[in-house]
Amino acid sequence: MLENKNAEINKLTSRADELVAQAEPELLRARLAELERQSSEPGFWDHVAEAKETSSLMAQLRDELAELSALKGLAADTTATHELALEADDEELYSEAIALIEKLDRALDEREVARWFDGEFDHSDVIVTITPGQGGLEAQDWTEMLFTMYLKFAEARGWKVDIHEAQAGESIGIDRAVFTLHGHNAYGMMRAEQGVHRLVRISPTDLKKRRQTTFAGVTILPVLPDDVEVDILDEDLRIDVYRSSGPGGQSVNTTDSAVRITHIPTGIVVTCQNEKSQHKNKDAALSILRARLYEVAREQRAAELEELRGPLSDISWGSQIRSYVLYPYQMVKDLRTGYEKGNVTAVLAGDIEGFILAYHRWVAAGCPDSARIKE
Repeated sequence: MLENKNAEINKLTSRADELVAQAEPELLRARLAELERQSSEPGFWDHVAEAKETSSLMAQLRDELAELSALKGLAADTTATHELALEADDEELYSEAIALIEKLDRALDEREVARWFDGEFDHSDVIVTITPGQGGLEAQDWTEMLFTMYLKFAEARGWKVDIHEAQAGESIGIDRAVFTLHGHNAYGMMRAEQGVHRLVRISPTDLKKRRQTTFAGVTILPVLPDDVEVDILDEDLRIDVYRSSGPGGQSVNTTDSAVRITHIPTGIVVTCQNEKSQHKNKDAALSILRARLYEVAREQRAAELEELRGPLSDISWGSQIRSYVLYPYQMVKDLRTGYEKGNVTAVLAGDIEGFILAYHRWVAAGCPDSARIKE
């Protein structure tokens, strides 16, 4: 006898209806129609900057309406699949219905959290940097594990990834990872990952199989829109080109394609080496440099740095935001929100959405004392 999930589905459907209504889709359609009318008028592109802004807003409105339509469609599909499964007593169809229930629940969670993404750059793409901390060579291995975790998270969400730097470590792992994630609310989502991540496990390099604690730091920066002004003078830059190191595809390690840019006044150094083209590496490095200089400028103007990346800490004991314990038990726990998950393998394979959603709920609630949330 298949379990009736009508009560759960009705609750989810009500949430979906409420969220769609709050977005006021009719007003969105009217606004889009007006902008489309304006864009069809002669001379629309005479003022390029304004035309680009209008086109961008039109794209956002279309995306919003498509997301609302998809949410309503998913709720309807979930209801219909569940009803058919019960009527036919079909276990395979019932399994599909359960999967749809879980998918709808996740979509509603994301929709609710997305309403809190009202920061200046929350809808932007994001630059992620992972740096080894305390733990010696094993910190480089931990850096690579986190790098893989974020790549798999991005893949599951359909985000595009541009890897700028992932240089192999001395013997294991990678020395540092720098990459850009392109996706819907990418910076807003990934703000939850800013901070120190701690790993506890049996050391794979220790012949005595002793427990090892390792740290890595994750820095999150938004990709700045083109209309954000950051003054970068050519005379302030030292640009070095060299041959890429570490694993790479054809031509990556055989030409001087890697680029290192040093901003002389601040001492900021940015390196990109994973593209075959020196030009592409330079463009990526300049994009990262713009983001970092913007961050520095905000820090100099006012105490607004935390809005972009949160407080900085040493990548060591006592400063971690999240612990990943593989031994003597298995548990991943966020020390800010209290959210924890026992399936460490799934987390390291990119299943971090629960931690991200819990973080944003925690922030929206005013960062209260950690609530004990388990999964």
